[in-house]
Amino acid sequence: MVIKKTEAKDAYELIIEAIDEGAYQPGDRLVEAELADRFGVSRTPIREALQRLETQSFLKRDGRSLMVATLDHNQIGELYTVRAELEGLAAFLAAQHAAPEEIRVLFNMIENDRRLVDDPNALSRSNRRFHNQLHLASHNNFLIKQLQQVHRTMALLGATSLAADGRGEAALNEHYEIVQAIERKDGESARDALKTHLSFAFETRLKIDAGELSVIS
Repeated sequence: MVIKKTEAKDAYELIIEAIDEGAYQPGDRLVEAELADRFGVSRTPIREALQRLETQSFLKRDGRSLMVATLDHNQIGELYTVRAELEGLAAFLAAQHAAPEEIRVLFNMIENDRRLVDDPNALSRSNRRFHNQLHLASHNNFLIKQLQQVHRTMALLGATSLAADGRGEAALNEHYEIVQAIERKDGESARDALKTHLSFAFETRLKIDAGELSVIS
C-alpha cells in the first residue's frame, strides 16, 4: 500500500510514525526503495531520514542494511525510569494547570477506551493518544517535547504490554485514578498514581518477556 506524503509530514515523520504504529517492528530491515514506494516520496529524503534515525539510535546497522533498533533489558529499565519521572512531572503540572475541558476530555477518552480492551493494538494506539493529551494538560512545552522523544523510543519495545491478559482493564482503571487526582488538583497524588501506573506496565512487560504472562493474540 502506498501512503501519500502530506505537506505536514516529511519522510522522517512518516518513518517514525510507521514504527510507532507497528508497521515496522524491532529487528525489521528498512529498505530505502521500499520506503520511497510506500510513502510516495523520492529516495533522497528517505535516505536523509534514515541517516537521521541512525544517528538518533532508532536504527542500527547490520552490514549494509539498516534495522529498527532493539532495546536490551537494561535499556528498557532505563527508559521506564526516565519516562516515569518526566510523565510524573507532567501529571503533577496538569493538576495545577489543566482546564476543566481538558479533564473532561481525559475522562471521556478512558470511557471510550473500555470498548477496546479486547483489541490490544487499538487500545495501544488510543493509550498513546491519552498519554499525549495528559502531557498537553501540563502546559509546559519543554516537558512535552522531551516526552515526545521518550514516547517515540517506546516504539522500540515492540509488542504492547496491554496485550497481557487483564492488563488493558487494569491500565484504564489506573488512568482513571490519575485523572481523578488531576481533577482534585492534587499534584502529588497525580504524580504518584502516574508513576505507579508505569511501574505496573514495566512489571507486566518483564513478565511477558519472561514467559510468565499470556497475551491476547
